Amino acid sequence: MLAQAIFTNSDAGSAVRKSTAGKSTVGKERPHAPTWAEARQLAYQCARPLPSSRVTLRDAIGGTLSTPVVAQQDLPHYASSAMDGWAVNGDGDGPWVMTTAGRPLAAGEASVIATGGLVPTGATAVLRKESGYVSEDGHVSLRHDSRPGETLPGRHIRPAGEEATAGDVLIPAGTLLNPAHIALAAVAGHDHVRIQRKPRVAVVLTGSEVVTSGEPAPGQVRDAFGPQLDTVISQLGGEPVGQQRIGDSYEEWMAALDGPPGGARPDVTVTTGGTGKSGTDHFRDAVAALGGGLLLDGVAMRPGHPAVLAELPDGRFIIGLPGNPLAAMMALMTLGEPLLAGLGNGPLREARLMTSGADVEPDPGRTRLMPCTLVHELAFPASHTGPGMMRGLAWANAYMAVPPEGVAAGSPVSVLPLPWG
Repeated sequence: MLAQAIFTNSDAGSAVRKSTAGKSTVGKERPHAPTWAEARQLAYQCARPLPSSRVTLRDAIGGTLSTPVVAQQDLPHYASSAMDGWAVNGDGDGPWVMTTAGRPLAAGEASVIATGGLVPTGATAVLRKESGYVSEDGHVSLRHDSRPGETLPGRHIRPAGEEATAGDVLIPAGTLLNPAHIALAAVAGHDHVRIQRKPRVAVVLTGSEVVTSGEPAPGQVRDAFGPQLDTVISQLGGEPVGQQRIGDSYEEWMAALDGPPGGARPDVTVTTGGTGKSGTDHFRDAVAALGGGLLLDGVAMRPGHPAVLAELPDGRFIIGLPGNPLAAMMALMTLGEPLLAGLGNGPLREARLMTSGADVEPDPGRTRLMPCTLVHELAFPASHTGPGMMRGLAWANAYMAVPPEGVAAGSPVSVLPLPWG
């Protein structure tokens, strides 16, 4: 059954989840708009981690390991030569009688060996090529100018298990896999690993007034979301699975949110615009018609107040972003980042307290989210940060969460980095 999240004033500072057994709260007034911090917590806590998947090593790079990679045998699993030269039985200056490579060595015998080659039974050391020579009668001898200890027991031999022994954890679960991790897994004999599946995220771009190229005419606006959202979703840990553009009709909204019948549906759908309450805003009605409910309807923050988070009966989530570009990005950071972290079985990033480099006036009842630039542990709010502006965000590397009472220059303020910061 679908669970709804209802915020009440009786739970100051925390999100309260109450099961309404599938009853839709669409259209009902909320007694208390959650704070920015409450909204982030709810978006994270409502997500259930997606199952892991088994993938080839090549496809695992960039994924998060869900099951540890364990050494299935000793690494290396045989004693090998660290040098090109001769495997010898017995220390000293030699000479050693040359024998066939690969066969066990008796005392006083030697055989040719290459770097990485299997050290034959009976070998006590490897004499490197630079330190020995083969005489005319076929014997191997030590050069007079060789380094001391060249044939001491174990010299230039890599023992079995030098790097790891069978059963050792080579890569722990939770590791973000890089190419070196993959090489280690391959050396350990693995062909596949299990990684945490990334949430699949579809984007629904709305608005009949939106144009996708050239300069917009009066009454039109240029699309600010299509060129960037897939990249931002990837940076937040999601897997973009396509964008769809629709107009402002209820039928188009219904079809877009329902998804393709019988196809691979996304785990999360992100919509742009349509979260207001005018006659052309169909987000809530479409969610209700699909049997879903609102987990969060509006946040006490600016910009991005009309952000919405909904869940459908099959467990899919829908994030409704406001239509203004900066408001949408701040809403995506507030709801999208925690939700994708929860689905991906990752941690919720905590805001960091930094020193504000400027005074920010109070905004009673709302957290103010301000793109900012970080310089020597100081956070300086950007200019040009109206809800519909992108100029300030373009040069920011983080954003400040200024409490309703404002903040004075020199005082601590909560800061979170932007995904590209």
